[in-house]
Amino acid sequence: MGRKHGGNHQALLNEGEEAEMEMFGYKTEVCRRALCLAGYILSCGGLLLLFYWKPEWDVWANCVPCDLEEADVVLLCTTDEFHVYTRKKVVWLSVSALGRLDPTHPLLADEGSLLNKVTTRPELKARCLQVQKIRYAWDVSAKRFVKVGVLEETHTCAEIHAKFGSGLTSAEQGIRSVICGPNAIDVEIAPVWKLLFKEVLNPFYVFQLFSVCLWFAEEYIEYSVAIILMSLLSISLTVYDLRKQSVKLHRLVESHNGVLVKVLRKETGVQEVESRHLVPGDTLVLGGGKSLLPCDAVLIHGQCVVNEAMLTGESIPVTKTCLPGGDQDSGRPWRESCAEDFRRHLLFCGTEVIQAKGPVRAVVLRTGFNTAKGDLVRSILYPKPLNFRLYRDGIRFLLCLIGIAAIGMVYAVCVFVLNGEEAGEVVKKALDVITIAVPPALPAALTTGIIYTQRRLKKKGIFCISPQRINVCGQLNLICFDKTGTLTEDGLDLWGLVLANGKSFQGAHCLSSGPPLPWGLACGAMASCHSLLLLDGKIQGDPLDLKMFEATGWEIEDSSREDGEWADALIVRPGVKAQQGAAAMGGMAILRQFPFSSALQRMSVVAQEFGGERHVYMKGAPERVVGFCWPETVPDTFPSKLQHYTSRGFRVIGLAQKSLPAGMEVASLTREQLESGLTFLGLLILENRLKSETRPVLEELSAARIRSVMVTGDNIQTAITVARNAGLIPPGSQVILVESSGQPGLPSPSVTWDLLEESKDDQGDSSETKARYLEVGGGGRGPDPGRGRYHFCLDGRTYEVLSQHFRHLLPKLLLDGTVFARMSPPQKASLVQELQKMDYFVGMCGDGANDCGALKVAHVGISLSEQEASVASPFTSKTPNIECVPELIRQGRCALVTSFCMFKYMALYSTIQYLGVLLLYWQLNSFGNYQFLFQDLAISTLVGMTMSLNHAHPKLVPHRPPARLTSPPLLLSLVLNLLLSLAVQVCGFVLVQKQPWYSTRDLLSACSPGNKSDAAFPASPSNRTEAEVDNGYKSYENTTVWLLSTFNCLLVALVFSKGKPFRQPVYRNHVFVLVLAVQLGVCLFFLFAHIEGLYATMDLVCTPILWRFSLLGLLLITFAVSLVVEEAVIENRALWALLKRASGYQSRSRYQKLQRALERDPSWPPLNQTDSASPDTVRVAGFGAAYGNPAFVSHEEPVCGPSV
Repeated sequence: MGRKHGGNHQALLNEGEEAEMEMFGYKTEVCRRALCLAGYILSCGGLLLLFYWKPEWDVWANCVPCDLEEADVVLLCTTDEFHVYTRKKVVWLSVSALGRLDPTHPLLADEGSLLNKVTTRPELKARCLQVQKIRYAWDVSAKRFVKVGVLEETHTCAEIHAKFGSGLTSAEQGIRSVICGPNAIDVEIAPVWKLLFKEVLNPFYVFQLFSVCLWFAEEYIEYSVAIILMSLLSISLTVYDLRKQSVKLHRLVESHNGVLVKVLRKETGVQEVESRHLVPGDTLVLGGGKSLLPCDAVLIHGQCVVNEAMLTGESIPVTKTCLPGGDQDSGRPWRESCAEDFRRHLLFCGTEVIQAKGPVRAVVLRTGFNTAKGDLVRSILYPKPLNFRLYRDGIRFLLCLIGIAAIGMVYAVCVFVLNGEEAGEVVKKALDVITIAVPPALPAALTTGIIYTQRRLKKKGIFCISPQRINVCGQLNLICFDKTGTLTEDGLDLWGLVLANGKSFQGAHCLSSGPPLPWGLACGAMASCHSLLLLDGKIQGDPLDLKMFEATGWEIEDSSREDGEWADALIVRPGVKAQQGAAAMGGMAILRQFPFSSALQRMSVVAQEFGGERHVYMKGAPERVVGFCWPETVPDTFPSKLQHYTSRGFRVIGLAQKSLPAGMEVASLTREQLESGLTFLGLLILENRLKSETRPVLEELSAARIRSVMVTGDNIQTAITVARNAGLIPPGSQVILVESSGQPGLPSPSVTWDLLEESKDDQGDSSETKARYLEVGGGGRGPDPGRGRYHFCLDGRTYEVLSQHFRHLLPKLLLDGTVFARMSPPQKASLVQELQKMDYFVGMCGDGANDCGALKVAHVGISLSEQEASVASPFTSKTPNIECVPELIRQGRCALVTSFCMFKYMALYSTIQYLGVLLLYWQLNSFGNYQFLFQDLAISTLVGMTMSLNHAHPKLVPHRPPARLTSPPLLLSLVLNLLLSLAVQVCGFVLVQKQPWYSTRDLLSACSPGNKSDAAFPASPSNRTEAEVDNGYKSYENTTVWLLSTFNCLLVALVFSKGKPFRQPVYRNHVFVLVLAVQLGVCLFFLFAHIEGLYATMDLVCTPILWRFSLLGLLLITFAVSLVVEEAVIENRALWALLKRASGYQSRSRYQKLQRALERDPSWPPLNQTDSASPDTVRVAGFGAAYGNPAFVSHEEPVCGPSV
């Protein structure tokens, strides 16, 4: 409706972000509002309930479209495939209440200030709305809503120091507090009544309420009470679970809101305030021991060490340095001037400051839910809806049942009206059809299966916070794995050191098994070039730094003073196990430190030997380190030596140094000056071993035709070798290395496709390689174009170039891409999304540190970390290896097949009952209340609760269960069993009327003494009393149809209870078999035992024994036919494959379409060639829409480092 309105009625909120929404402006109209209020009253709240379910209808009915500038109501619609609507009210905030502020006041006159942009004149008010805990204010000049609660990002480094370095005034703090709101991540513990109210208003429970009211009107009391009790139990469990999650999340964030912090004010200096009063632009003063950060801030003075485990999952101290003055970049925003390393200056909310080298001051950047921790909490509070075909088909399935019920209603009305029944009776009988055709127990039965699976996963150490995704696990056909900590061991073992000697390398010195390394400059680099700390008497820091430092035998001295402040330098001294000659030196003091940066791929320190020289030491990615060294100090064999070790899966670190002249003032030198003109020292070799579980799991996934992909931040050659060792790249397969020249975003980049040679190590330290190519029919131009014979490998920079300049090549490359190295967290998330666009069901398994974005956007995210950072992942494994992946897929397939079984059973059960009732309606009859009760409660409810108990089959088969309820085998199974049930009931209904003992008036004629067909049931004097107690339901047709339909419900339960290949055989489900056996025994008792009191209660009549055996024979024939059809046709994969080939059917998945096209393309894959982007190629935006928490960036994995 509103989309036709012109002007500024429509805009985008959070453009380019994951939470992007369309927004439409509306103004409430009095007349429309009055009409809607009248509608609420006349409909007894029905219209209000409808508007509760459909907020867009509420807005369209009550409001008229207008410009956003005039709107008092905003309608929001997500731009994803779900198009979820939300109604939000625009509110006015007044800043004039803070005191007499003139519109020309300096605080409001600053044109670059956000406060100036969102404040109207002369009222001094701001129009705001709150969406998913984030506050937005109307920008008067830009005519759009902008996010508040964040510091303006247009400030330069110099402006941040100048404007905020000395703190805010009280007036400015007050204005910012009104507009930006409190600095609090408030997650209220939802009251039970509110949770209960929301749950009861679920459409399913509203339908149940309608059904129960109708049943009470018909005196169907017993089942009504049973449904009420089951619904109350279900609602109570749901409310309890929601309440428990609410309490858990509240406890996760409550420590954030009650922190006392020191703030610098211009008028009063340093003062202590509650953290909820902080605003963007405030200046925090840190120090005095450990403290929790209540906001995101940028460090402007001093240095501190923080623990970011809450956000990254790695409990490793991280050193933060202050934001530079920025005089040389005065015209550029601070993020751009520090683009390579801006996160090194940021302190994130929820992280812990371990040590502060004071005085430490930081400017508040973001508050409340705008912070890194707030973003994490919002991802839990507002998860992205799950787009799974089963759930979409489930809605269509229910709509189909409603359509069938509508046909039955018309039929019922016609029959009863034509026979002159009263209007009230006609309405009740017609409405009955809806409650019969649409099974009220369906959602409960489906939920039961998910709950059982969730419990089984919990026993295996796999915890789930999104139960709906369990079914999605059954469809996974591609798994992305992180490398370090996931496929390989978390820690690194120091293997050895290869020293440089001028233009050549010395022999490798094995540190793991060889003699101690003599003291030298390389040992000095290992002892000083790190970011380790001594905390509580224990050395802590990055595992790589720790292994390197421990190999030297040196120790860190506790140089902290009594007041807890750092000394000016970190002291390291030789220990008992130190190298020969080190003890004579006495130790070193680390004067300056430039911590490791993932963007720069290096770290540097300035170290002073006691009584000796000063040195600059550097370590980092070898290809980066040699760029800072004099060429004459780099051996000629550097590339081949690096290739030699990385191709064997080692992690290689380059070392370099230079000596500083005596008397040089180190503090005055820039990093660029200190890091120039270095001498290359050599290569440090570390070994990262595969976990013992990795290869067997990957082989199991490969056998099940589930594709595995490695996504890592490590060196590409190391990643390729690990992929070969793990079995991701099978022996004999060819590796095509895809490399880009130039940088992303620059004009005319190119991409090179090279066939990578597979080296074979000769005896000794030889780096010679022998190329081995597969011969291909048709000239041997390259690898066999068949799937799986070649694997593309590329790094993050190449991936970004392809994404921006070669979009047409990206899907082709992703189809056979196996190794993605040097990938940043946003690139990992983008890769998962690109694979999803190709119709893959993508799982992501990582350690929760740098993979949080990818874990969140994947169909199924599996975190191997139990840190708080992993809470955004649907699944968390207590066992830190990838064995959880096949287990989750097994359980997911089992749950998915169980869901299909339940859908089919509940559909057929309700249809069987529906057909029986419609047949009896023809004679103005129906089932009795106890007949309904037995079928609904004793049969369907127990079957629904126990059919889901089958465990998963232990073996993963090389095909997946169907993903749709509308798949041909499932539809055919449903239709054939439906026709069989219809045929059985119609046969029984028709044949019973043709029996010689049949009578519409005398219900004892079948068992009377004159009926020779039944000698087993002699007449008794009390039989006439039974005939007189007839409530209108008793008839031969009723007895026959009810017995047939009841037995049929049991038989289809047995037929539909699938076993292999996804679930264990039905006989292993002991509870289900026992329940089915008892139910069958009771039904047989009803069929053959003529007990007058029982028959009177169940509204049954006596029939001849021969007729009862005839019914049993008819049922056995039906069961045999149904079972044969199910096993020989429905479950016959060979038959369906033959039918697909005969009909020419081909999969419509995008990746399979592309696969078929590439198999016919003789020019693919390209080999030994270079593709260049044309100058007029349209550049595609980067990864703005991919989820990436600002703190979810590794300190080891570069944003886009070069490949080797």
